[in-house]
Amino acid sequence: MVANRSLRNSNPLMKARNRQVSGRQASDMTDNLQRSSKLPGFLQGPLLRSFVFSLDFFLIITALYQLKPATRSLLIEALGADSLPYVWIGSAIALLITIAVYRKMLIHFGRVRVVLASCLFFAGALVVFRLLATTHAAWVAVAFYIFVDIFGVVLAEQFWSLADGTYRSQEGRRWYGFVGTGGLLGGVAGGLLAAALIHYTPLQTPDLMLVAAALVGLIFALTWAMERWGLLERTGETEPHHPAVAMHAGGWRLIAGSRYLMLIAGALLLAQAISPLVEYQFLHIIEATYPEREERTAALSLFFSIMGGVSVAVNLVLTPLILNYMGVLSGLLVQPLALAFSVVGFMLHPTLIPAAIMKICDRGLSYSINRAAKELLYIPVEPMEMYQAKAWIDMFGYRLFKALGALIIIAVSQWALAGNGVVNLGWIVLIGCGIWAWVLVTLNREYQALTCQEKYDSGACESAKASS
Repeated sequence: MVANRSLRNSNPLMKARNRQVSGRQASDMTDNLQRSSKLPGFLQGPLLRSFVFSLDFFLIITALYQLKPATRSLLIEALGADSLPYVWIGSAIALLITIAVYRKMLIHFGRVRVVLASCLFFAGALVVFRLLATTHAAWVAVAFYIFVDIFGVVLAEQFWSLADGTYRSQEGRRWYGFVGTGGLLGGVAGGLLAAALIHYTPLQTPDLMLVAAALVGLIFALTWAMERWGLLERTGETEPHHPAVAMHAGGWRLIAGSRYLMLIAGALLLAQAISPLVEYQFLHIIEATYPEREERTAALSLFFSIMGGVSVAVNLVLTPLILNYMGVLSGLLVQPLALAFSVVGFMLHPTLIPAAIMKICDRGLSYSINRAAKELLYIPVEPMEMYQAKAWIDMFGYRLFKALGALIIIAVSQWALAGNGVVNLGWIVLIGCGIWAWVLVTLNREYQALTCQEKYDSGACESAKASS
């Protein structure tokens, strides 16, 4: 044994290998020490980690709601509400290009570097837009509207990419509701802040760009701190992570090959096609009611805050009651049924209050009970298929069907201009809600069959169906 040990120690290859192993072990120990030193003890718990993520989401949505009322108000001032469908089509094209470029950047540079760089870009671009706003050129209002659409999609995508890469699946199910509440509260606070700044200070609509730029600076600082403290590192075991890179051109083929995924996509994308029709009617009423820019911006800001408050209330009170006691189908049907009733009210009395109720039934319920029920639909789907289908629907499908809604508005407008009579968009929304509800009922049958198959054997499943 002594001879063998001495031979190993005298062998230069063995010595080099031993040094390499020792060096690698020392490097691993150093990395572990550095990683542990990043994270202060008071930030190691999941509650505080989730609080920081919730704060980050709060800042993102607060910044976005400085800009959303400004985009609408400036575009109405420059070109009128009739220009909206054309801008929405341009925005959809720009978003599709941006998403493709963003995905490539994410692969080449990594998520944290891309997030930090994009924050700097957005803050700088907002300052440039504030300077361009002094020209009062129509193209600036159009470009700014499209820019804010990109701003909202990219920052939200980046946030959830960071969260998905940090939480394990079990942690995500436990904490994502808490984290997402930060965004809902950001919608309330953002709208109130914008309304207060316009109403009670000398700031005007274009100055909200600088307020948003300052908030983006805070997002940059918080993200940098999260990375430095190690909050963006996944704790525990490593899991395969797909959402950030799962979406590719074949996502639609996956959806087309599954009846269940086709029904999910149909329900979600029908809602997205209907939404521009509601927005168009709502902003026409806003244009007629508030001809002065600053008054219009303040009114829109306050409305967005109220809509956010409704979303929070529905999420906290109605969503758990309906989903727990009435089931997924009831949760999914709330939005199209409420929207249909509100559209009838608006058609009978096309003024501001009915228009606001119609808009809240569309977006306010979409951000609360519809979102929660939608997530339950993906439970029976295999994780990899879920990531790919969801990514295609959220990134590509939503943009394409919003453009489809814009094309419907343009077609109806051209029909009226050609002297064929005016078609009330409310009727199209009602037809869309009827098709949407039918798709949801069909989807629920598929959902019940899949979940029943997972929980019971075929005999128990049949008895469960018979008893229901």
